[in-house]
Amino acid sequence: MIPSDGVSLLGLGPMGEPMAANLIRELGSLTVWNRTPERAERVVSLGARQATSPAEAAGAVVLTVLPDLPQIEALLPGTDGLLAGWRTNGVERPVLVVHGTVSPVAVREFASRLASEHGVRVVDAPMSGGVPGAERGALSLMVGGDQPTVEALRPVFDAVARTAVRMGEAGSGQLAKACNQIVVAGTIAALCEALTLAERHGLSRADLLTALGDGLAGSEVLRQKSERWLTGDYSGGGSARNQLKDLVFARDAAEDAGAPSDVVDLVLSQFDSMVRAGDGDLDHSGLLRTITHP
Repeated sequence: MIPSDGVSLLGLGPMGEPMAANLIRELGSLTVWNRTPERAERVVSLGARQATSPAEAAGAVVLTVLPDLPQIEALLPGTDGLLAGWRTNGVERPVLVVHGTVSPVAVREFASRLASEHGVRVVDAPMSGGVPGAERGALSLMVGGDQPTVEALRPVFDAVARTAVRMGEAGSGQLAKACNQIVVAGTIAALCEALTLAERHGLSRADLLTALGDGLAGSEVLRQKSERWLTGDYSGGGSARNQLKDLVFARDAAEDAGAPSDVVDLVLSQFDSMVRAGDGDLDHSGLLRTITHP
């Protein structure tokens, strides 16, 4: 069993902070660390213990909510790193959970190396559901890792997710997330084209979104993004830059398996145009700006 008082979360960004709040409520304790310490103020006020370094946060289970593997790799070495912290704290066979979306191939190699060199069990558990899902504790987790470790993590996953499905061994969660991102990006692109077409013919954007939402075209993407398309406010949220990164991973995985990638190639080019136009830090629903004004 994973001790509830041995869980840490590193990375208190838009997803990490609400996840930390839910973990505190459900587990009763949590250690947090963030490169910018001020980001921890809210969760500390809820009862979290703030670590001053990754080493200090090196518990039995370390959850990372970071953009990519290089950021996780940077937390491992040195006297303030996780590896030193696990040794000092006497933690044997710690669990390192990768919640960010990273390359399926790279995380599989990463997991193999950490297991053989340091005895660290790596579980990849990328998320879907966006910030609203993180706030409600209703994320969907696609999990890769050995069965006993994943089962031991169930109380942790249940605190932040409505669904946590083990897809297979390390790397398989990221592969499932790549599939998820194809669907998300494709849905956003289709809705943006539909909105543009409707407005060019004089239809109301609000009326169209209402009609689509109550029909077969309704989706969680439409539900979460409608307000942004109505107000034109694309600040915060899931960035176009991260969406593009995820689509590159999906394309690479498709090429590796000889799988079709026509949809991936199309939406990848659209989000690439959005990022090149300087909108990479906007929510990915801001693709409407790129499609409306190519």
